[in-house]
Amino acid sequence: MYAEERRRLLVEIARSEGRVQVSTAAQRFEVTPETIRRDLEVLDRNGILRRVHGGAVPSDFLPLGDLALVDREQSAAEEKDRIAQAAIGLLPQQPYGSVLIDAGTTTGRLASLVPANSTLTIFTNSLPIAATLSTRTTADVQLLGGHVKGITQACVGGNTVAWLSRLRVDVAFIGTNGLNREHGLSTPDSAEAVVKEQMVRSARRVVVLADSRKFGAETATSFAPIDAADVIVTDAITQDQKNHFTQLGIEVVVA
Repeated sequence: MYAEERRRLLVEIARSEGRVQVSTAAQRFEVTPETIRRDLEVLDRNGILRRVHGGAVPSDFLPLGDLALVDREQSAAEEKDRIAQAAIGLLPQQPYGSVLIDAGTTTGRLASLVPANSTLTIFTNSLPIAATLSTRTTADVQLLGGHVKGITQACVGGNTVAWLSRLRVDVAFIGTNGLNREHGLSTPDSAEAVVKEQMVRSARRVVVLADSRKFGAETATSFAPIDAADVIVTDAITQDQKNHFTQLGIEVVVA
């Protein structure tokens, strides 16, 4: 097989599965890992793929966690709306249940769909989400205080984590910037990673909201293994990805 054809197939794998791995590709194409690494470096230089640890992801994947909230709102807006619509049915059905909603743009869309007459107790570390819920619903809204990050409007730090450590909620809705087998669920910000890690620990059921660009991607700090999720809600997924999650006991909801 010519190098050009192999590189074209590597791009197809990355785009269909969200990531291409060096070890898997080397076995598939019966070449050395060094050959695949050189291919990926060429594709990275050409702006087609972006190199990450152990492989590459499509270049149109951006670690959006470092962008301002207003910029993130415009990214994959339709997909996020669909995910929120699918996830709203996962709210606790019992009256006076408890929910934890992570800061983020997809979770923010979920918050805007909470019924106006809700009797849930909803905890969040997001200022915009707390404002949305408190002004348009009858839910008991609890803002988890702490240091406010200006770029994401999320509360982080020791006070936030301490409050979370005392909670045990029915369901937590968590956002992630990356999701892959080796690095798990990840975010580019270490302070937010500590908060997300405690959110996962504080919930009886963990629902991860992730658009399909996040599959196979990894950002700097892992906050939980993939199998910490009970449910993953996404806009699209390959059969191989779905099979992998199902084998881990994770329910997959495709919006």
